[in-house]
Amino acid sequence: MRLTFCGGAGEVTGSNYLLESGSTKILIDCGLRQGGHFSSHHNWDPFSYEPKSISAVFITHPHIDHTGRLPKLVKDGFIGKAYSTPPTKEFSNLLLLDSEHVLLQESERTKMPPLYGVREIEELMARWEGVLYHQKTDIGPFKITLYNAGHVLGSSSVLVEVEGKKIVFSGDLGNSPAPIIGNKEFLEEADYALIESTYGNRFHKPTPEGFIENLIEEAVGAGGTLMIPAFAMERTQKLLFEINELAENGRIPKIPIFLDSPLAIKITDVYKKYTDYFDKETSDLLISDEMLFDFPGLKKTLTAEESKKINEVPPPKVIIAGSGMSNGGRILHHEKRYLPDSKSTILFIGYQANGTLGRKILDGAKTVKIFGEEVPVRCRVVNVEGYSAHADQPQLLGWLSPMRMSLKKVFIVHGEEEASAALAKKIVDNLALRVEIPKEGETQEL
Repeated sequence: MRLTFCGGAGEVTGSNYLLESGSTKILIDCGLRQGGHFSSHHNWDPFSYEPKSISAVFITHPHIDHTGRLPKLVKDGFIGKAYSTPPTKEFSNLLLLDSEHVLLQESERTKMPPLYGVREIEELMARWEGVLYHQKTDIGPFKITLYNAGHVLGSSSVLVEVEGKKIVFSGDLGNSPAPIIGNKEFLEEADYALIESTYGNRFHKPTPEGFIENLIEEAVGAGGTLMIPAFAMERTQKLLFEINELAENGRIPKIPIFLDSPLAIKITDVYKKYTDYFDKETSDLLISDEMLFDFPGLKKTLTAEESKKINEVPPPKVIIAGSGMSNGGRILHHEKRYLPDSKSTILFIGYQANGTLGRKILDGAKTVKIFGEEVPVRCRVVNVEGYSAHADQPQLLGWLSPMRMSLKKVFIVHGEEEASAALAKKIVDNLALRVEIPKEGETQEL
């Protein structure tokens, strides 16, 4: 068996792994490289393998850094099938359509041809099959099984059995237990493991009791705007879930709360369709409260015109808008307006990659450039890790630990250099396993 690291090696983006056994080739994920702008120019590079030679692609979860080049794969000749859980398929369709729109703008900016179009997304979806957790799928000599990764609703770790060996791809592992989706699953046996290392050098601090409640109350007291750049999937639903409980129990003042993200609104509607993927606690809540993601005061702004009218509503108010790293989307308009306001607050609730506007603000930039204009940052900047959808270092070690007696080698992927190196050291020290941090393009004989 040959394993090639075609992306997601040495960086937190562009996951793409090729497995070969005999003449059969499969991929795990096929993601877009993302950077300071929405995408990197490397997304236009040819694939390092022949797309038409790939029999199947297995998708761990719908985030664009794991799915964003799938339509290009189709465009370049892929005629096989894609597989994932049913929610991942539906979420991916929404995210890819949104990405296609943004990539068109990127093409105009970079003078590159469009990466792909809606037609390729439609063709991909027609050949995309939903499979349940623990259901085996046979592709040539490969037997593939999906397990709950606890990252977002329907996310998976992928176990591949072939040639008498087992290799597991962690996908993005969740910060468990998480509201709505519960805990990730643990495997007890594998010969090889690829483990993500986004937070390989980090320890999540628990979110203080009443954190969001206090922030909203402080926004009311200051007469300012609370801006929350939020990823359309998972982080937004967690927030709505929590604010719903606060509002229904009268624990926060009645102020306007805007969900200013058409994509997040559509994704939240998909969440409502897949309640069988909710954890038991959330499922029990549904019996008494059918509106887990809705509450008095919440205003969903689908159209651009509705979004612009948010400016007419005087503070205090809360605005939840994409994108989560402030590298695009409606949040930029709100940041341009309220970053200079010392009464306002910006709250980061997810990972901010190097080079993104969110990272610059979080790192203390006094001014940032938005739509070509220098914007002073005078508002309060707050970061909280408890809403992260990624496992931290102790949780990553905890996921590997049950497999430690059988593992021959661990490959550390999907992380910045410092995070991967820190996790590698801990795995060697704590679990006494052989570890490698592969480089992009590297091939291993397993």
